[in-house]
Amino acid sequence: MLRTRIAVSVAAAAAGLAVLTACSGAETAQPVIAPAAAGGTGGGQLANGQVGNAAPASNESKLVVADVASVGQVITDQNGMTLYRFDKDTAKPPKSNCDGDCAKAWPPVLATGDVQVQGIDKNLVGKVTRSDGTEQITVGGWALYRYAKDTKAGEATGQGVGGAWYAANAKGGKAGQAASEAGTVKLSASNIDGLGEAIVDQNGMTLYLFTKDTKKAKTSACNGDCAKTWPAVLSNGKVELQGIDSKLLGSIKRSDGTEQVTIGGWPVYTFSKDLKPGDANGMGVNGTWFVIEPNGCKVGTTPSSTANQAPAADSGAGSSNNSGSGGTTY
Repeated sequence: MLRTRIAVSVAAAAAGLAVLTACSGAETAQPVIAPAAAGGTGGGQLANGQVGNAAPASNESKLVVADVASVGQVITDQNGMTLYRFDKDTAKPPKSNCDGDCAKAWPPVLATGDVQVQGIDKNLVGKVTRSDGTEQITVGGWALYRYAKDTKAGEATGQGVGGAWYAANAKGGKAGQAASEAGTVKLSASNIDGLGEAIVDQNGMTLYLFTKDTKKAKTSACNGDCAKTWPAVLSNGKVELQGIDSKLLGSIKRSDGTEQVTIGGWPVYTFSKDLKPGDANGMGVNGTWFVIEPNGCKVGTTPSSTANQAPAADSGAGSSNNSGSGGTTY
């Protein structure tokens, strides 16, 4: 598979939509770590996995600001593990929307007593009661989590996952480049086990099309609660393509004024229940959501496609709240 890296302007590429790859089947709408200087309290050295001069007492939690390579200053726990915040939570008022399977992938940082801080304003630290009655630590109103895929101190593999998870900084904001919400969108051709070729974003997350949209539509049919479950892939003005024909690239203006990337005329989305690269839990949901191929077709509709179109087990249509999107899966 040819993988030529192309950097193009979304606006410039939109004119190329006239040259689209034909898809078979219906395509219209269907009925290492170094302590940060912040805080000036001294200590903060990492030794045998412990941050600070001494581990907190068993009934205490500890939050420390430290420098993590490639991310910058982030909040870590007493073991040096990077802590994260979730865009689908709220800070005013504080509320966690990560439960069930989500909380297995992103364990909440629970308050087990007094919270010690190093490099963090104590006034920004609080607690929020979770749906199971436990108390979760917040900074700046944002609930804090660990990432199950981080295996040692200094890792931040959860940064940017799903376009919703980011390491937290000392004020509870997004650490690293995410703080400015700038940068280039990168879309690549990849392979998904059991499905075949698909498009993924810069975080390796699977992209989807929605058949209630119309090919070459000027806006998206997925807004409100739907957009919380199926976040739109937004453009900041520049998109890099790898293994995807630049003539397929375009954009639409959403109802909120943001610009959404299109491939082959279809607006593209991620799925909030995909927790890691390679997940494709949105495939076939409600018969309207499908993984999108690099040629702009839904998986299984091109004559050359050998992948079977099958919805993932327990896609959660209609009931799961592990993404914090509410009751209905769109």
